[in-house]
Amino acid sequence: MLLTTTLSLAAAAAIINFWLALRCGQVRAKAKISIGTGGNELLERRMRAQLNFVENTPWVLILIAGIELAARGGAWLAPVGAVFMLGRVAHGLGMDGGRFGVGRSIGTATTMLTQLGLAIAAVLIVLGYL
Repeated sequence: MLLTTTLSLAAAAAIINFWLALRCGQVRAKAKISIGTGGNELLERRMRAQLNFVENTPWVLILIAGIELAARGGAWLAPVGAVFMLGRVAHGLGMDGGRFGVGRSIGTATTMLTQLGLAIAAVLIVLGYL
């Protein structure tokens, strides 16, 4: 069985992770920081944005894959995954602060709600309610 939703979202996640790493690298190059943060607040913020992405995304992808394998995703699963990915981009931008600072809150809320919703759906599938 080809998990098209999971595969598409994993590809999106890889691209977002690349973008987040690139943003860290840009600050490192400009500030000439090889290891650690060197006390650079922007670098610390960007590193946390990437690590937060890496901490949360595997759980979402695992839940999406499980739901897709159970053939219970239907038309709602891909849009939920897309909203999660957009939320992660908003979070990455928001971690810089400034005018996009609200993106952090949007990304955090999107992540929490997506994980909780997918976890509930997974339990309901296991129990035979979905």
